[in-house]
Amino acid sequence: MTPNTKLGIGAMAGTLAVLWLILMIRGGSERAVDPASAGAQPPPPTVTVAKPVFKSITEWDDYTGRFIAKERVEVRARVSGYLESVHFKEGQMVAAGELLFVLDQRPFKTQVAGAKAEVDRANTQLRVGQLEFERGERLQSSRAMSKESAEERRAKRDAAQADVEAAEAALRNAELDLSFTQVRAPMAGRLSDVRVDAGNLISGGKADSTVLTTIVSLDPIEFEIEASEAEFLRYTRLDTAGTRPSSRDVPNRIEAQLIDETEWVHKGHMTFVDNEIDRDSDSMRGHATFPNPDHLLLPGMFARARLFGAGEHEAVLVPDVAIVADQARKQVMVLGKDNIIEARVVTLGPIIDGLRMVREGLSADENIVINGIIRARPGKPVTPTQATIGADGIIK
Repeated sequence: MTPNTKLGIGAMAGTLAVLWLILMIRGGSERAVDPASAGAQPPPPTVTVAKPVFKSITEWDDYTGRFIAKERVEVRARVSGYLESVHFKEGQMVAAGELLFVLDQRPFKTQVAGAKAEVDRANTQLRVGQLEFERGERLQSSRAMSKESAEERRAKRDAAQADVEAAEAALRNAELDLSFTQVRAPMAGRLSDVRVDAGNLISGGKADSTVLTTIVSLDPIEFEIEASEAEFLRYTRLDTAGTRPSSRDVPNRIEAQLIDETEWVHKGHMTFVDNEIDRDSDSMRGHATFPNPDHLLLPGMFARARLFGAGEHEAVLVPDVAIVADQARKQVMVLGKDNIIEARVVTLGPIIDGLRMVREGLSADENIVINGIIRARPGKPVTPTQATIGADGIIK
């Protein structure tokens, strides 16, 4: 083989190597920019949707509050003196008029004795004045006494009569003070502890007199709630429309449950609505009365309550998991045309049988997202899976 032949074969091999490299680069480039793979999009996210529950309900409004005693009395003595004895067990139930405390009665018995003596003296003076008056009447009839002298004897008799009445009034007052040395329960209820031990000097008969103990009534008991100005206005509008009467005029139903209860076992009725909006809390105060024969409910006890809000009507209900908070607004994600998500602003009501009432913004024939709500973006498509919300709030 000649040198020229070897050179030709070498040049051909180099040319083939360059062509192979070009083909490899072009093939890689074609694979990198494959139109089919470049245009592929991820599938729409899968969410679960369901129609709201549409049924007839009785509307209730939720509140929290505390029970308060219908009557509460700070027991004080009506007279001052030394506390002699205590006649009750701390914390017990007492009946109205039951003896609680006794003050030292000796000074008051002395005052009663002195007042009785004054009554006797005044009666003696009255008898003397009456005799002199009668004698003067006889003397005047025989013209042995002037009319002026007879009138003086009449005046002395009348003054003696007034002295008797004043002495009798003083006696009654002394006897009343003596009775006040026995401090009795002004009402039935449960007692607190003894605030002052026997042997101490106590003051009585004044607004700042010594508090000996307190009594609270238990049956019935009251429950205090506060409604916002918006809630109060809604009740007023309903009353004006004739849909729901005001609790000022009608004892609307209210139910309560304690912190360890799951059912609305305590049944009561509204008895009071205040006459003005509180400026500090911007709320209206109201009281409800509950029977409490077993004394389970105590003043100061916390409870949840639901107040009758409206008569029976049809309503749209959704689970709370379907509600999205956007600052002050509440929204639900509605499945629109072509499975596009729409964020719908709604006005909410109370919880009914575990579901949230929607007052405005949603109809019963629309589908809302109830699962996968994080993946549901407004204006974007989704892949919906249909489910059903039961009347009890369970998703099936």
